[in-house]
Amino acid sequence: MASCSEQESAATAEEEPTETVTSQKREARLRKFRELHFKRNEARKLNHQEVVEEDKRLKLPSNWEAKKARLEWELAEDDKKKECAARGEDYNRVKLLDITADDAERWERKKKKKNPDTGFAGYAEAQFRQYQRLTKQIRPDMENYEKQKEESGEDFHPTSNSLIYGTHVPTKDGIDRMVEDVEKQIEKRSKYSRRRAYNDDADIDYINERNAKFNKKAERFYGKYTAEIKQNLERGTAV
Repeated sequence: MASCSEQESAATAEEEPTETVTSQKREARLRKFRELHFKRNEARKLNHQEVVEEDKRLKLPSNWEAKKARLEWELAEDDKKKECAARGEDYNRVKLLDITADDAERWERKKKKKNPDTGFAGYAEAQFRQYQRLTKQIRPDMENYEKQKEESGEDFHPTSNSLIYGTHVPTKDGIDRMVEDVEKQIEKRSKYSRRRAYNDDADIDYINERNAKFNKKAERFYGKYTAEIKQNLERGTAV
């Protein structure tokens, strides 16, 4: 009997480590499964957030990013202006300190390339552009300015009681410059494309404006082939 008890004890002792190893493996697998389940839920949550954000972006205007960047830049500029005002500094001068020479040169090239003339939009706009162009060409003569200022005295800045009106005599150089500029304007106007005038001596072979345009196109493409037929019809000798 003693030997049987010993054998049973030995068998039980061998089974306990085996069950312990099995339970540890099971716990490890369950822990791994819980981690995977947690990661799956976390990934599902992140994917849902990305889908919501993407849907929001798709519903925004196409230029939203540019508008947002512009608004952020304007807010930053306002903050800088307030800081400069609080310190008693000129914002424009402080801003120029942060601009490099390369940036300034690039902006100047871009400004020169820009064409402010967008074409004829009205007589007032055209006259204003002409005025701007002419005033940019003016180079003030400071010596003559100071000379006239000394000669006129208080009347240099006339008032309603001044009698200096109509007494100014332009110089010969000033008259020559004006004549040269007027001649340049006349030459430039002569190069403009104007609407062709109506020729009263031309043959009338149309019934309306649309038919006249069609006849001009037909004459341009087929005139050399039908010239003889047309002449025969006009002379009455067509066969």
